[in-house]
Amino acid sequence: MVACPICERPVKEADINRHIDSDCKAFIDQPSPPGTQLQNGAKPKPARAGFFTPAAKKNASAKAEDASSPISALPSTQAPPTKPPAPVIPASTAPAKRAREQDVQPQKQKEAEESSAPPPKKAKNAHQPLAERMRPHSLDEVAGQELVGPNGVLRNLIVSDRVPSMILWGGPGTGKTTIARLIAQTAGCRFVEINSTSSGVGECKKLFAEAKNELGLTGRKTIIFCDEIHRFSKSQQDVFLGPVEAGQVTLIGATTENPSFKVVNALLSRCRTFTLSKLNDEDIFGILKRALLREVPGLPTPSPSPSAEDQDIPSNSEPSTSHHLLTDDDYALVRYLAAFADGDARTGLNLLELALDLCRKPSITAEEIKKSLTQTLVYDRAGDQHYDTISAFHKSVRGSNADAALYYLARMLQSGEDALYIARRMVVIASEDVGIADNSMLSLATATYTAAEKIGMPECRINLAHCTVALCQAPKSVRAYRGLNAAYAALKEPGVAGLPVPVHLRNAPTKLMKELGYGKEYKYNPDYKDGRVVQDYLPEKLEGRVFLGTRDLGTEVDPEVAEMDEEVRHAEELEQGEELILNPDGD
Repeated sequence: MVACPICERPVKEADINRHIDSDCKAFIDQPSPPGTQLQNGAKPKPARAGFFTPAAKKNASAKAEDASSPISALPSTQAPPTKPPAPVIPASTAPAKRAREQDVQPQKQKEAEESSAPPPKKAKNAHQPLAERMRPHSLDEVAGQELVGPNGVLRNLIVSDRVPSMILWGGPGTGKTTIARLIAQTAGCRFVEINSTSSGVGECKKLFAEAKNELGLTGRKTIIFCDEIHRFSKSQQDVFLGPVEAGQVTLIGATTENPSFKVVNALLSRCRTFTLSKLNDEDIFGILKRALLREVPGLPTPSPSPSAEDQDIPSNSEPSTSHHLLTDDDYALVRYLAAFADGDARTGLNLLELALDLCRKPSITAEEIKKSLTQTLVYDRAGDQHYDTISAFHKSVRGSNADAALYYLARMLQSGEDALYIARRMVVIASEDVGIADNSMLSLATATYTAAEKIGMPECRINLAHCTVALCQAPKSVRAYRGLNAAYAALKEPGVAGLPVPVHLRNAPTKLMKELGYGKEYKYNPDYKDGRVVQDYLPEKLEGRVFLGTRDLGTEVDPEVAEMDEEVRHAEELEQGEELILNPDGD
């Protein structure tokens, strides 16, 4: 017999563990009759509350029961007193039935607990999104970035412990944050992560002081990773100049914007810029496939849709029972998600997580999963996408490629680009690229601008498409544009911009100017036959200078075009030779 260390009631030594597991309610030894004393003559003490269990409020019956308890409250570290001889209790008064109930009830409760298997415990990071759980744990797991590959420049710097301050420039979901964390992990440096949207100058200065102390006391370097560094103002970016130049901290900045425009030149000169390439579909597919194998064992295959043959979706009637048995055909939907992600690994993993949640419904089809996805166009009306896309549109029109021009036009309009901005660019194209080869294009372009201004989106998209195709199919001439550029180039020559205008071309609104000979020898062209006269128009120093060329286009030959022309010419010669052999008389 021992005293429970929690409730200090008498319990058999063999049942002490089960007694504690039952919250001190079962396996309690029977109390002695009233008036029973302990062996040493002391009266039994009421049970005291344990250290972890507060004392419960006692009613009258509980107090009477405790008063008759024969066991004194002893600390759990002391041995229990010698058990007094059990008093003889008549059989009629022995609580045999109650003892059986106490023995049977906990036993049934234990069997019930054993029969009901506990639910599987969730992983510690189960609350995190799939994209966060799938972050690579080593540089070898980073997909699609040669910078950290086996022969990558950045990887060699990390291995040799010469990590410089750097700017990681790349699109969303290309691995900027992951690479920064792995750099700190591989180099064994102290890593501090801040975000420009929530950190200020005061917090940065505090981090610099901590990094200086850490370097002086332990010699360990500190890497500060600043996500979205382009959102820092110029004054906030200037705070990093001193600590970075002195080597107190190693700055790793991540940005989706062009650092040349968004990061101050002083900080940019102190950092190396690494450009992360956009992930291709195969890279995204490998990431999604690895996520399935790691996170979703026993993955079921979605039910085939009515048009499964057209969609290249497997039409297996039975779902896959194990992820080890999945074939490449079973990943057709995953390949679709990889292409849908458009180079963004985070978007791909989020889409995969959404698809897996939808797959919990047994009757879900692949087509229904596709319809539930939302396409997000990567386009920034004030960033690189804005200028890159309009540049591609302009150059497609210049190259007379109507298909490409319409693609970029639709891409801009779908992303919310200002229709008037596109119309203004087409007015420029009408004079810059089409020019004097078809003067009507300038009128069409200005009319298109007016239509877009008066009608607005979405109807004016038709007017824009009309003008785009017309500009693509129109002949091209850059004589006027090149002539203007030649004149601008001449003005940069010393002494040319200030040359005096010939006297006979000058205006003479006053009597004094006329007396000085302004406009005296000027020949009014309409007075002469065909308007032809011999007269100088350029300043004397520029006489004979030609700015406007005679050719609408250039004289350079593209080697690839020349090769294609040669192949076409050779094919035509072969056809003519075959015709002469088959019909030598020419009949």
